[in-house]
Amino acid sequence: SAGKLRNTHRDDVTGAADRLESARDDIRDDRTTRITVPEAEVAPRTRIIDDERLRVDGPERVAIAGPNGSGKTTLIADLIAGGRIVVGYAYVPQRIAFDDPTATIAGWVAAAHPEIPIQQVRAHLARFLFRGKQADRSIGELSGGERLRVALASAMLADPVPKLLILDEPTNNLDIDTTEQLVSALREWAGALLLVSHDPGFLDRVGIDRTIELPTG
Repeated sequence: SAGKLRNTHRDDVTGAADRLESARDDIRDDRTTRITVPEAEVAPRTRIIDDERLRVDGPERVAIAGPNGSGKTTLIADLIAGGRIVVGYAYVPQRIAFDDPTATIAGWVAAAHPEIPIQQVRAHLARFLFRGKQADRSIGELSGGERLRVALASAMLADPVPKLLILDEPTNNLDIDTTEQLVSALREWAGALLLVSHDPGFLDRVGIDRTIELPTG
């Protein structure tokens, strides 16, 4: 009958809509495994770091290597304190500290960037896999990998996008999944990169243009 045909058609349409929504959910689930870094624009001859110990131009990817005690972290601190970095930069130190472990992720990042609307903060955090209620978790309950993502998201929340990303031993205390996410994100990063790491396999996968070796002492 006509009524039965209409019901069958309605069921077919509903089923198709459900399948479409399921497919969209699958796509969203795939996206949740990837950190999406902001798009940096760095011209090839742009001076990034101007120092007699280290000069970086354009979107170079530079590793600082050397044994423990050779001064890798000290060199980064000197470059920052001495004003040798001549572009906007994002820096995530080796030891990530949060002044208020009871704060939520969104609350902490928003407090660090009071000039940016909370809606923009949340949209930015979503790029670093903190979507919806995930951004309302407290800092104190986060794993090492999640703490790195929060610190990286906060450091990169700037307009314009930083031209240089500095990471000091970022893979310390990271699980395999977070390390994979970080490798993927750094491979997509189009700006300059200054990276301290004792892991040659990590450096090789990220893609390094040159390595600065610091001697002991």
